[in-house]
Amino acid sequence: MKKSNLWSLRLGFSGKEADKIEKLGLEKFLKHSYDSKFDTQLPAFLDDDPKTLLELKALRESIKTADSEFKKKILKKEIYSNVELKKWWIAKMRNDEFPLRESMVCFWHNHFVSTSQKVKVNYWIYQHNMILREHAFGNFKELTRQIVKSNAMVKYLDNVDNKKGKYNENLSRELLELFTIGIGNYSESDIKEGARALAGLNYGDDGAVYRKNIEDNSDKTYFGKTGNWKADDLVDIIFEQKNIPYLITRKILKWFVYDNPSEDLVTYYGDYFRKVKFEIQPLLTKIFTEEYKKDNSGTKIKNPLVYILQLLEELHIDDLDDAMILFFLKQQGMDLYNQINVKGWDGGNSWLTSQIYLQRNNTSDLLCSGRSITKRVLNTMNSENEKTKTEFEKINVKIDFDADGNNKTIITELSDRLLFKVNDSMQKDMENLLKYDFDLKDEHANFAVARLFNYITKLPEYQLI
Repeated sequence: MKKSNLWSLRLGFSGKEADKIEKLGLEKFLKHSYDSKFDTQLPAFLDDDPKTLLELKALRESIKTADSEFKKKILKKEIYSNVELKKWWIAKMRNDEFPLRESMVCFWHNHFVSTSQKVKVNYWIYQHNMILREHAFGNFKELTRQIVKSNAMVKYLDNVDNKKGKYNENLSRELLELFTIGIGNYSESDIKEGARALAGLNYGDDGAVYRKNIEDNSDKTYFGKTGNWKADDLVDIIFEQKNIPYLITRKILKWFVYDNPSEDLVTYYGDYFRKVKFEIQPLLTKIFTEEYKKDNSGTKIKNPLVYILQLLEELHIDDLDDAMILFFLKQQGMDLYNQINVKGWDGGNSWLTSQIYLQRNNTSDLLCSGRSITKRVLNTMNSENEKTKTEFEKINVKIDFDADGNNKTIITELSDRLLFKVNDSMQKDMENLLKYDFDLKDEHANFAVARLFNYITKLPEYQLI
């Protein structure tokens, strides 16, 4: 696989950035990505959703005395906004000229997990998503501050139940264990004292705020420092600790390059992260430019998002409903804003169980043969014996290949674009599919190349980048 294709997949969601990487060079490509603008206007589908605490209270009061029809209407609107929010985000991933920012937003949303199922207020999920987008390449310490004080996180980790004299330790614990420093680098006392510092941090109109009647204003001792600490103080103290850079550095390496990064690499890049005062942009630049020079393809299993968006891009399927992409992701265990727990998706081998692999192959079969995917079709993909009886919607598919080539040059072209390695057995299979007498002028030439592409997508090597 060409490096430009490999890193297009790693830094985005498909191979469509490969030409830009080749033309600009990696460093200029990264600069364009960091400088990319994003829309801050509230999406129209949230216009009628409650946003202030007064609006939320009014809605909840109206539900108490409402009939079943009104309650169904409210529930339907909540579900609609939730789906539209995810579709809005998928559209950004598919259409942004430089999608690295959206890849980072996806990374951060799997680090600072807040699920829509528990948070329930779609506007708060949108706020959470926008905080991640705004700070995607910014400062990790500042991003942590902002997320801890977001309504979504306060709701998700039950800090609304954390009150003076009746403490809830969830947010305090995960702030240390999963968000910043990691297990083994703090004490149970730090968790308890942190919970006291976070007591009273509750919902607000623009983000979480302290409620005077339930906050704890006594002194707390946190990592050996004593004072009347609050949320921002906790973050400041955590970021003074020796081992702060390594957990997040390991996760960034896992998201972009290696399913199992070496501890030497984690320490090397983590030490640099501390040196640049936890600025994310220089860390990413250092990781990407140095790893780009290495021969390290095939070190990471594609997540379902990269798998499906690459498939659609290669087949030039531009009009598939984003809702179908969401449903595919859900079936593959990558439901956006709905991770099964606060740890987020594990990634790695969990993205290639036998069931997930089967469903990927079945999806490729459908799309490569010019048939669209629907919820009903996807629901029947978990068994080799179960066949769908639904009617298929026909779609046009087209594979890019050199119209002046021959069977071997086209095989090489697709291999360079799609596979990190090709052995003799694979080469022989591909030449049997696209034979020496393959005629580019034949009306079925594109179908023959699509069949070759379908074969490639089922190879274990295709699942790796």
